[in-house]
Amino acid sequence: MRRDLIIGILISIAIHGGTVWLGEAMKPGPKKHVAQKEEQTVQLMEMPKIEPDEPETIESDEAPAAQVDFAPPMQTDVPQLVQVDSFVQQVQPPPPEGLKPATGVISIPQGRPTGLGKGVQVFDISQLDQQPQPKFRAPPQYPFEMKRQGITGDVLLEFIVDTNGDVRNAYVVKASHREFENSALQAITKWKFRPGKKGGRAVNSRVQQPLSFNLNND
Repeated sequence: MRRDLIIGILISIAIHGGTVWLGEAMKPGPKKHVAQKEEQTVQLMEMPKIEPDEPETIESDEAPAAQVDFAPPMQTDVPQLVQVDSFVQQVQPPPPEGLKPATGVISIPQGRPTGLGKGVQVFDISQLDQQPQPKFRAPPQYPFEMKRQGITGDVLLEFIVDTNGDVRNAYVVKASHREFENSALQAITKWKFRPGKKGGRAVNSRVQQPLSFNLNND
């Protein structure tokens, strides 16, 4: 065989082999699976919605009450009957119009009393055979404010000594200070007398008696 032909065949085989080898070499190799680390995620469970409870309806055979436009009376507005006993006293009705209630225990007469009543005779001490004589004298209570201020004074009282020796219809004739009047009246009504006598028998007599308010003799 000719040398040129052999060389050509070898070159052709070499080229063909190199082409096959390069083709095999250029093929992509098997992919390597890289394990990716999965991220751990926490999923929140959605809470179920709570539906509101339906209002409970109570069935009743009674007819619905009519709507009241005014409020029912309270317990204090409802009248109650209270029995009168030693702890509960009956309230006196107010006095009629035109009449003023008494402002104190003792009322001071505005004018001179005429006597003990119709048909009862009262003598002046100048007409008596024996004048009334005091058996018990109650001292007047000194008003606190007048005593604190050191004020003294006198009160002239007039009254009737009845046949029992009691003081009746006492009133103030004059006073140096009005603050002494009530105290003097309260004291004179507690006095006791031996009644005056006329013709040997006890009679009603009109007497005047001064009372003094003195700090030295209190």
